[in-house]
Amino acid sequence: MSLINDYLKELISSGIVLTLWFILRMLFAKVVLNYAKHNQNIEHRTNLVLKYINILLNIIVFISLIIIWGVQTADIFITISSVATVIGVAMFAQWSILSNVTSGMILFFSFPFKIGDTIKIHDKDFPIEAEIIDINAFHVNLKTADGERIVYPNNLLLQKGISIIDIPRAEHEFFD
Repeated sequence: MSLINDYLKELISSGIVLTLWFILRMLFAKVVLNYAKHNQNIEHRTNLVLKYINILLNIIVFISLIIIWGVQTADIFITISSVATVIGVAMFAQWSILSNVTSGMILFFSFPFKIGDTIKIHDKDFPIEAEIIDINAFHVNLKTADGERIVYPNNLLLQKGISIIDIPRAEHEFFD
């Protein structure tokens, strides 16, 4: 009984943090799912966005619980700076991965094209006209009129000019 009384403040604070975590997860899931439904985004992309949000929430809760339970601030800063250094070096070495993931999030929330649209990528060296087959976290899968499949990085979609081409339904059959 004495043990519970000694840590009552920490137990209550932990309960509040975990309750907020649960509520925020449900709230963010509802907002993202409603946004996806309203904008006709596919389930796979919606699940990726929810996954990223949940990872961020989990990190925040973990740090909050560490602080609540009295880990020394200096120890927290040493750990965070060490982890940040390792992540920074890894991301600097692989900056395109972070760039593609970030671009995938931007494409999910703000770009006017979707799966099934035919787009033209205005690249002076390699112009592409193709149908969007899938949009993933790192790349977009495209299919040209002659059946060629192209994997195009998300970050390049944000850098290039893109036209959305309206194709009459009868001409759309060559993509099937």
